[in-house]
Amino acid sequence: MAELTDRRDGLVVPQPPAPEPETPSPDTPEGAVMTLVEHLSELRRRIFVSVLALVLGTVLGFVLAPDAIRLLKGPIAQPLYFTSLGGAFFVELKVALVIGIVVGSPVVLYELWAFVSPGLTSRERRALRPWIPLAVLFTFVGFGVAYLVLPLATWFFLSFEIPGVVQPLITADAYFGFVTTLFLAFGLVMEFPIVLVLLTRLGLVSVDWLRHHRRYVFLGMVIFAVVITPGGDPFSPTIMAVVMYALYEFTIWMVGRASRSDAAKAQNG
Repeated sequence: MAELTDRRDGLVVPQPPAPEPETPSPDTPEGAVMTLVEHLSELRRRIFVSVLALVLGTVLGFVLAPDAIRLLKGPIAQPLYFTSLGGAFFVELKVALVIGIVVGSPVVLYELWAFVSPGLTSRERRALRPWIPLAVLFTFVGFGVAYLVLPLATWFFLSFEIPGVVQPLITADAYFGFVTTLFLAFGLVMEFPIVLVLLTRLGLVSVDWLRHHRRYVFLGMVIFAVVITPGGDPFSPTIMAVVMYALYEFTIWMVGRASRSDAAKAQNG
């Protein structure tokens, strides 16, 4: 009983006990108390930091662009030409932008996570946190696969040369347009496991659904890879579809493992 503090007509009136502070539930979002203005202010700050990281990465890309161009030109033995006054500049700009994305992507993913995570429950944060560094890793895997695919795609297209009749006169703009599109396609597509994890966490799909629809998903991956890869060579979409399917199986394993762990904790808890 609380201390007696109120007296009325000679009677002692007990005061009710002070309410104990509520302990936040582990399923309560951390950012639930933020106002709309605070959310918008934070979003603006996160976007500014992300754009700044990409800009600084692109500036670094301009410094590294000549060496990167020499490296990426490897599959082409002949010189590359530019046919306009600003052709060489725009080639370096394309390469610098790709380098900027590579350098800035960890910061962008971190800022995205920092903005979204306060609105998640502690259980959701534990489930999604390991996928943030994996998203960065998948981006680098995509660029690495694109680098391995580039010589194969180049060899395929140049193999149609007929000496003395049909010979290549390749411009730098056309070649590096193909290269940057190839790299960006592989880099972005490799993020699709993150989308699968979000869909399972939102309850839109289940692990069993992913397992039972493997054949249809693989067919969709093949069609998607054919559409998104530039050029039309057979190597790029084939390798992309195989890598995507390997990541698909990896995602099923990871999500299934997390679900079993959650179920075991719920049983023991």
